[in-house]
Amino acid sequence: MTDILIVEDDKELAGLMTDFLRTEGYIVSAVESGERALELFDRYGARLVVLDINLPDVNGFAVCSKLRENTDTPILIVSARTDKEDKLNGLDLGADDYIEKPYDIDILLAKIKGIFKRRYQRQILSASGVTLNLADRSAEIDGKPAELTAKEFDLLTLLIENQGKALKKEYLFSTVWGSDSDSELQTLHVHINRLRQKLGEDPKNAKRLLTVWGVGYKFV
Repeated sequence: MTDILIVEDDKELAGLMTDFLRTEGYIVSAVESGERALELFDRYGARLVVLDINLPDVNGFAVCSKLRENTDTPILIVSARTDKEDKLNGLDLGADDYIEKPYDIDILLAKIKGIFKRRYQRQILSASGVTLNLADRSAEIDGKPAELTAKEFDLLTLLIENQGKALKKEYLFSTVWGSDSDSELQTLHVHINRLRQKLGEDPKNAKRLLTVWGVGYKFV
């Protein structure tokens, strides 16, 4: 499932939004028309729809209304239409928020993060192309479902929760396996290697799951 579906007919703006949100760890798809948005959502779903109003075919209000017939997925309207009536119409149709163009990208990101926090709370962890659903313990890597063992899932969850921080091997081992575990510390190394394989990482040139020599590991 896509984290964010962007519906925006301005190709340059859609590209900028997509690139920025991907650097924040979200899985993002972008389409230029209302009909394509409805088709893509029906096929793959999304956790948030960022929706423009002025589209070349079906306008954003109609898309919002159609989505609300079958889903309560959050909808964030992003539009150059600033009239009070347009804002009220969007909210009345079921949009969760409305932001005017031009906007500050940091404000947009704050609104998106706020929506994810309110709706999904800590059920969804997303970083660097990896999405973990803590509710059903499913995982996606670069937009594709990934089969993780229970310990792999717990280990990756802990690393993503502490993204950018170097975590000691002993801390990772005791947290995931328990201080009274009969397993050896070498078990951690084995699971790290398996995770790297599933992440498509070259152990000698890892990009996401890094070794911090003399310390342990970190996810970036």
